Parts: sequence; C-alpha cells; structure tokens
Amino acid sequence: MSNRHLARTIALQSLFEWDFDEPKVDPVALVERNKHEFAPDFDDHDFSLRLVRGVLKHQADIDKLIVQYAPEWPLDQITNVDRNVLRLGIFELRYSTSDVPPKVAINESIELAKSFGGESSGRFVNGVLGSIFKDMAESEQSHPESQVITPENVRQILGDNKPTTPSATETPKPPAA
Repeated sequence: MSNRHLARTIALQSLFEWDFDEPKVDPVALVERNKHEFAPDFDDHDFSLRLVRGVLKHQADIDKLIVQYAPEWPLDQITNVDRNVLRLGIFELRYSTSDVPPKVAINESIELAKSFGGESSGRFVNGVLGSIFKDMAESEQSHPESQVITPENVRQILGDNKPTTPSATETPKPPAA
C-alpha cells in the first residue's frame, strides 16, 4: 500500500468517525489516534491531517456538489463511507493545492469506495467524481485564462492555431518515421 493511499485511508476512517459524532469529536485527535492505531510508525508528513482539515473547511461547498451531482440521493441517505469518500475526492479535485493529478484523486477515491463501501460504491463514486471532473475540464476549455500556461498550450490559450515555423535558433525536428 502506498504512503498516500494509507494516509487517505486514515483520513477516511477519521471522517467516518467524525461524521457520527460531529459536534463532540476533535478531528485532529481522530487523525492522530487513527494513525497511531493503524500505522504507528507511519509518517505521512501530515497529509491525512491536511485532507481532513481541508474537507471540513470546505464541507458546505463539497456537500452542495454532492447534492448537485447525485440528485437522486439526498445527502443523509448516502452511506457514511460513500459520503466521506466523495468528500475526500471532491476536496482533492477542487480545493487541494497538492500535486495530486485529478485522475489519481478519482482513482484513489474509487479504490477507497471499493475497499470500504458497498457493492456499488465504486461505480457511484466514479460517476459523481467523473461528472465533476468532466465539468471542470469543460470549464477550463471555455475559460482558458484559468489554465496553467505551459509551452505546449500557450498557442491554444491565445487562440492561435496556426502552425509555427522554427526560428533561426531552433533546429527543426525530423519527421517521425
């Protein structure tokens, strides 16, 4: 099991417990207790704690997205595991500043749902997070100013799709065989 997967598992366990006793339980204490119980020698550089704090900080907005993208399921009728897997996945997709690519966040969430949820949890989480990711990608295409600018996409962002000719200092690349 990778370190980040283990950290996500600890974060999920902590959010699962927190979801039962929300007003009574300190989420930081839950994370520390779960790290000690499930992985006593594990140093995740506070990744699991950052996940839990981030989910709780953005919970109202995250829950609105769950309701929006799973309209057939009232939030309180989604199982505790699925709800918190979705919260983790949405946090990593929309709010986290970590270096986790969106597809990795989605795949990790699906694996957590399969491991700890019910028979159809993986498909449910995949559907919700996949729809959110699709809308995010479409939004970036329609708002190129929000894209990260790289040498590969600068022409697309500027709307200049003309082929370029190499400058005098560039060596033309031979055609692919």
